[in-house]
Amino acid sequence: MLSALQTWYEKLVIQRPKTLLLILALITIGAAAGLPRFKIDASADSLTLEADKSLDYYRKIAERYASGDFLVVTYRSKQGDLFSDASLKTLGKLRDNLAQVQGVDNVQSILDVPLLYSPKVAITDIADGIRTLSTPGTDKKLARKEFLSSPIYRKLILSPDGETTALLVNLKFDKQGNELVRERDALLRKRQQGPLSEEEKARLETVSQEYLQHRTEQEKLSRERVEHVRGILANYKSDAELFLGGVSMVTADMVSFIKSDLAVFGLGILVFIVVTLLVIFRQLRWVLLPLVTCVTTAVVMLGLLSWLDWRLTVISANFVALLLIITLAITIHLAVRYRELVSEHPEWERGQLVLGAMRFMAKPCLYTSLTTIVAFASLVVSGIRPVIDFGWMMTIGVALALVLSFLMIPAMLMLLPRRGADGMGKDKSHAFTLLFSRFTERRRAIVLGVSLLAAVASAVGISSLKVENRFIDYFDDSTEIYQGMQVIDQRLGGTVSLDIILDEPDQPAAVAAGEDDPFATDSGDSADSGGADADPFASDDPFGGDGGDATPSSYWFTVAGLAKIEKLHDFLEAQPEIGKVQSLATLYKVARDLNNGPLNDFELAVARTSLPPEINSVLVKPYLSVEHHQTRITLRVMESDPNLRREELIERIYNYAEKDMGIAPENIHLTGLLVLYNNMLQSLFKSQILTLGAVFVGILLMFLVLFRSLSLALIALVPNMLAACVVLGGMGLAGIPLDMMTITIAAITVGIGVDHAIHYLYRFRDEFAKDGDYVATMHRSHATIGRAMFYTAITIIAGFSILALSKFVPSVYFGLLTALAMSAALVGSLTLLPLLILLFKPLPAPQGNDEGKPQSTDDAEAENCLTS
Repeated sequence: MLSALQTWYEKLVIQRPKTLLLILALITIGAAAGLPRFKIDASADSLTLEADKSLDYYRKIAERYASGDFLVVTYRSKQGDLFSDASLKTLGKLRDNLAQVQGVDNVQSILDVPLLYSPKVAITDIADGIRTLSTPGTDKKLARKEFLSSPIYRKLILSPDGETTALLVNLKFDKQGNELVRERDALLRKRQQGPLSEEEKARLETVSQEYLQHRTEQEKLSRERVEHVRGILANYKSDAELFLGGVSMVTADMVSFIKSDLAVFGLGILVFIVVTLLVIFRQLRWVLLPLVTCVTTAVVMLGLLSWLDWRLTVISANFVALLLIITLAITIHLAVRYRELVSEHPEWERGQLVLGAMRFMAKPCLYTSLTTIVAFASLVVSGIRPVIDFGWMMTIGVALALVLSFLMIPAMLMLLPRRGADGMGKDKSHAFTLLFSRFTERRRAIVLGVSLLAAVASAVGISSLKVENRFIDYFDDSTEIYQGMQVIDQRLGGTVSLDIILDEPDQPAAVAAGEDDPFATDSGDSADSGGADADPFASDDPFGGDGGDATPSSYWFTVAGLAKIEKLHDFLEAQPEIGKVQSLATLYKVARDLNNGPLNDFELAVARTSLPPEINSVLVKPYLSVEHHQTRITLRVMESDPNLRREELIERIYNYAEKDMGIAPENIHLTGLLVLYNNMLQSLFKSQILTLGAVFVGILLMFLVLFRSLSLALIALVPNMLAACVVLGGMGLAGIPLDMMTITIAAITVGIGVDHAIHYLYRFRDEFAKDGDYVATMHRSHATIGRAMFYTAITIIAGFSILALSKFVPSVYFGLLTALAMSAALVGSLTLLPLLILLFKPLPAPQGNDEGKPQSTDDAEAENCLTS
């Protein structure tokens, strides 16, 4: 089988290079034809854990309370006082323009929300009509005071200085998309527990495709909507300082970042490839051959992803840059070996040189590619969807790079005329790599001491690693995402949502303490339990329609229920990380104040049935689901708070509710974006351990197969384990937290770093067979393969450093930290690795040739190249 494959390869590459290149050109054109179908995914699905149960609960609550997406526009007038006639007129025009945008349900602002203290309204007069800031004759000073001090609007709609306000652009709830994704996820969870029936399999495939198509359409509409809103805001830049925020805006900008990164990284890497090849080889052909191979690999892989509708995320946006770097590394090894053979055997024919170079490099390149594949494949155990996709994409991409490099480079060499300048010529780079071998020979104690010190420092740093980070820090402070989040956090009560869902206790206190509720009605006639958006000035039809007597009762609208809600509400408001808190307690506080005293259950029931629609939709509907015996407390967390610790905050809330308030654990649930993001962060330690463990085990097994020696396998792993530990320890010591991108660095470092070890050990073993002298073999290996290792390492290091140009901060960290890790891996492979070989002498004594003389270099090379 192997012999037949070798014969086929020789005939195709050496004898029919034109035919081979024509076939590859047609494949490339076919792949390129799919590029217009290429898509990018920056949805919430791409930033969550795989099969996270909290995600389904989040979607269920969103559907129950009709909590659709929204955009927030912050408005700070440049026309003087915010409450001046000119400023309010401009604000009204902006509100009306935003309301006309497709997909917008309504727009809420200080102009529209009900006023209860401007002047103060008696609770018995609420049904007679509600005043707003737009109502003629409204006292603006009283309105400003109400916005700043009222429990309803404080820290929500107006900044403490009274100069910045918010317009909440409520978007229509995507009920179809929510139903499709919940059905899909339910089938996926069922498949994890056991096999699906044929009907369920067919339904899963259908609903997955329907959801993907629906989501694609909605994402396109969302991006268009954000651009439309930005266009509207641009017309008001001279009148006000404006910032746009919201999940859909972040999503749209993330897509822009991914596209920008693809363009910048791709162009930057291509320019870097040209410069690198010119510096290394100083010949046009050795620039064009690797460059054409790299571009072809990237185009074919991107075309494949496009035809498969496999979408890039903000994590896998680095995929193209990495693929180009890895392909370039393979082509450099092939080029260096070919040039070595030209220098050593000028009498050989072109086909003999090409075939000799390919044969010699086939095994080490195969194993280095396999170890890199193992490294990326290990990412699929992370449990984080974008990281999983990134792992699979790179696994396929590295395999493609290996195949195309061994097809295109030799085929193109066969078509080019041979030149004497193809040899190594005056390349003195081996003199630099020999410095490492001499240092290793003469300064063994220093090498071991520095390695040991690095290991100890790494251990200390790793023990200090953390996963808590601020989402706002993912973005450069020049981006609108960062600036908008900061303004909303500091002036308008926080950005990241957290919902607390309380289920009715089994024996409500109000009933257990006294008589039956005289206002209870048949639960079969319960009204729709949907609600407005999490913010209290969202609008939907009022709960209970016209406020008739058919409104069903609820434990949460009794004195006992409201007191419990109020106690938790007040606790939440006292937490330093939490901004605005909203719940039924808000209504309870206002009602007590307007009533000039507490209300009993009877008065609460009467008040609830008589609330006008504009009050009901603001203060009741978003926080009460009678049908599900449930209430909701919504709050916003200040993402820019440097002391924010999400996991600790969540545990603090649970502990207070369960231990201090006596709420049963099964009756309290936390959900929202903060919970989903925290779940992802808390999984990072486990993901890091799983991915590193998988890559070490996989590579160790491959080393055992390649070298057939446990001692050699362990020696090869040590420098790369140290390099991975150095970068993780460095992160811990520098206070850089783990995130979705940095957890991939260690596995990638080992996967790519062991390439150096494989090439070095493969050449060392070959050179050692000549004379059995470990020290002389080390020097020869540094002078030959050490040069290729140096070239490829510098290429990889500089290539990863280009990622520092990204506007997405994790990409910057990923590029620079990986470059650091690759530097450590290179130094380890040129110092610690050969030193360990010298110390442990793991190779068997070579079999002497005739008269015990070492085999000549020419004879060895000829034998390697001319025999299968």
